Amino acid sequence: MRKEIIKTLIIDFHEKGIPAAKPRLLEIPVNSKKIITLTGVRRGGKTYQLYNVINELIRKKINIKNCLYFNFEDERIDKNTFELNSIIESYQELYPEIDLDNCYFLFDEIQNINGWERFVRRVYEQISDNVFITGSNSKLLSKEISTSLRGRSINYEIYPLNFKEYLDFKDIEINLNSTRSVSKIINEFEKFLSGGGFPELIFIDGEIKDRVLQEYFNVMIFRDLIERYEITQTAILKYFCKRVIGNSAKEFSVNKIYNEIKSQNYKISKDTIYEFQDYIESIYLAFFIPKYLPSVVKQEFSRKKAYSIDNGLATSVDTFFIRNKGSALENLVFLELVKSGKNIFYYHGNYECDFLLIENEKVSEAIQVCYNISDSDTKKREEQGLLNACNEYKLKRGWVLTLSDEQKYTIDGITIEIMPAYKYFLLDH
Repeated sequence: MRKEIIKTLIIDFHEKGIPAAKPRLLEIPVNSKKIITLTGVRRGGKTYQLYNVINELIRKKINIKNCLYFNFEDERIDKNTFELNSIIESYQELYPEIDLDNCYFLFDEIQNINGWERFVRRVYEQISDNVFITGSNSKLLSKEISTSLRGRSINYEIYPLNFKEYLDFKDIEINLNSTRSVSKIINEFEKFLSGGGFPELIFIDGEIKDRVLQEYFNVMIFRDLIERYEITQTAILKYFCKRVIGNSAKEFSVNKIYNEIKSQNYKISKDTIYEFQDYIESIYLAFFIPKYLPSVVKQEFSRKKAYSIDNGLATSVDTFFIRNKGSALENLVFLELVKSGKNIFYYHGNYECDFLLIENEKVSEAIQVCYNISDSDTKKREEQGLLNACNEYKLKRGWVLTLSDEQKYTIDGITIEIMPAYKYFLLDH
């Protein structure tokens, strides 16, 4: 019976064909001879990246039947009793004429099945070196890959759309020299600021979008956290996740949340709260960035700043999120930097600077984020934090990213560029 279900899934995929998939800026190699792993938040676009891989193979004249795509989240399979080798056996029985050496194996959300790493390693070493896997848990995949698949894999992190991809998906021209184009871009940026970049929702607005995003959140909580980590204190976990999202773009204190929970007469250890923090980062629900310090140990134990995976998701979970426009814009800027592969910290001396970007173990850029800089006191505070960071790390230029303000001037030999955030991310640096 299990094989019949597997065969049905394989045949259905081959007969339905590949869904239309817009290309993303990140291109996945199709013939690297390495195991390609795609990790990222649930519904962030990993499956469609696999579809893009298959479409590319078809363009290269590979028959779709030579592509074995299998989704381990399909409700027709029992994850607890599933035998991974049944997939290979079923595929061979369906297509005995196909040489497995020339096949491409694409396994979606494979971390749901126990023993997946040994299976993937065997497929790679004994059957075909064209293996692609996805998973929604970075820690789980990286832990298994580092032990079982060391040196055999290349990992790519897949996030919801960045702003440039968002405009491309909506077929909006990017021409910063055209008043009409810029007006459309600004309008879309404000939608992106509150609605986020989950690919399947960019053409959906209003209550339906909020409901879908809330469902994303609930599935992450119950399937990726409670089921995966066998968490029994579910109410506390959900409260903790909402508090992290509500704390986006602010310093985050486990100790504070621990005391809040204790004050409500719930019993939980502080170590468990720290585990929750690690878990939600592993499933890409939130990020925690440290203060930049010379000592790696001090850096690791510094108080972190929290950022949510997506502004739309945060808005749907916490109604206050989008009301604080400054925090929402800072969260969005952080996400754009992460999606472009930047190594990010924050600076805290006498004043704070929101982001330091690190390249080759040196600070390469300092960035402040301020929604509106028209108030003179606000402008002075942002300048001071930026100047402090630039002076400490010998930078000749710093950025202040805003919603719409634009200006350029020099103070004490340091050039300060105030620029709309959308423009910063659409320009090449």
